[in-house]
Amino acid sequence: MVYDLIIIGAGPAGTAAAVYASRQRLNFLVLSKDVGGQLAKKAVDIENYPGFNKISGPDLVKVFDEQLKHNGVNIELDEVGKIENENGVFKLKTTLDKTYESKSVIIATGSDPRMLEVPGEKEFLGKGVSYCSLCDGPIFRDKIVAVVGGGNSGFETAIFLSNYVKKIFILEFGKEVKADRENQETVSRLKNIEIIKNAKILKIEGENLVNSLTYQDTAENKEKKLDISGVFIEVGYSPATSFVKGLVEFTERDEIKVSVEDFQTKTPGLFAAGDCNQGRYKQIITSAGEGAKASLAAYEFLRRAK
Repeated sequence: MVYDLIIIGAGPAGTAAAVYASRQRLNFLVLSKDVGGQLAKKAVDIENYPGFNKISGPDLVKVFDEQLKHNGVNIELDEVGKIENENGVFKLKTTLDKTYESKSVIIATGSDPRMLEVPGEKEFLGKGVSYCSLCDGPIFRDKIVAVVGGGNSGFETAIFLSNYVKKIFILEFGKEVKADRENQETVSRLKNIEIIKNAKILKIEGENLVNSLTYQDTAENKEKKLDISGVFIEVGYSPATSFVKGLVEFTERDEIKVSVEDFQTKTPGLFAAGDCNQGRYKQIITSAGEGAKASLAAYEFLRRAK
């Protein structure tokens, strides 16, 4: 079977794209390793998504899932490993060794957590090193932990963890933290959070589990050590785009370059929406909006092709 459209990813962008594809009565499929993406791991409540004064990430994912089911959307839980284009037909090969064909594709794969690439990070993954506070936070109840990253993600992680742990160190590489004023004010009111600036992470150590983190104080040019039980890494995200090399152009940060009007890549019929593209604002609502626009653009592309 050759589908009209295949949507890769079921986060905010992929969900919105699927809803619009359903309304246009396209013969389409959603391929995704999960439903919700990074949204399912968001540690603090969402207060800037229309229709909800406040809602948790997992609860919003449930709403997305219910809407997809209501619209009869077909989702295959699989991960795309490679895309090829042969005579205008896209062939998608998955990690489960399946091949799907489609006349158009929307890439809505979002992004993956960026690693520090320091000694001990990989060795202690799952043994004190974590990229998901919502998943692992309660394990560290009454312990001392570090959060690496002074942006919104780092501060939100620390705010969430403050309900469980004894002490939190937020380590920021720069001279100033980058979190929004609201997050900074919230953290300032919490007595168990300490912010350390000018901190370059050098290594994570332990025996069976993490027991320390060493960083360089770049202002004083001194190595310092923290005795901790866990490290939560929040230094940003990298677009999940490696599988589409050759069909698109990338920015220096590996984001997919798209047309600002219809989110189409350099390959006709191939679109990219949400955090995986070059869009400046990485927000839930902007991802959903881009998914809707990309789906409408894919419909127009198919209509013209006929």
